[in-house]
Amino acid sequence: MSYILVVMTAANKEEALKIVRRLLDEKLIACANIMGPVSSLFWWKNKIDEAKEFLVFMKSHKRLFQTLSSRIKEIHSYQTPEVIALPIIEGLPLYLDWLGSSLKSVGKDGKKTRDAG
Repeated sequence: MSYILVVMTAANKEEALKIVRRLLDEKLIACANIMGPVSSLFWWKNKIDEAKEFLVFMKSHKRLFQTLSSRIKEIHSYQTPEVIALPIIEGLPLYLDWLGSSLKSVGKDGKKTRDAG
């Protein structure tokens, strides 16, 4: 099992929805949760900055991460968007089966083999 939880922030809810819908259409993610606004504090251009953002949790597979992160970079309004992946180490088997069937199938080399589901 190499499922991942991908965390991303977006400038507003509309941008978060736009990105999530595109990734769902391409079967790069199985689902997403959008929360916010949240208060974010971070270093940017040698100073501490603060912003109201929307936090997005997306479920995917490790083999899809490079394509997924590239697509986010293409669509996202930020110069350096937050896109990080955390491993899913356990899960309800029924949910994990659904997750796998909702994603684009990829071979061991990361190339598409067929669409799942």
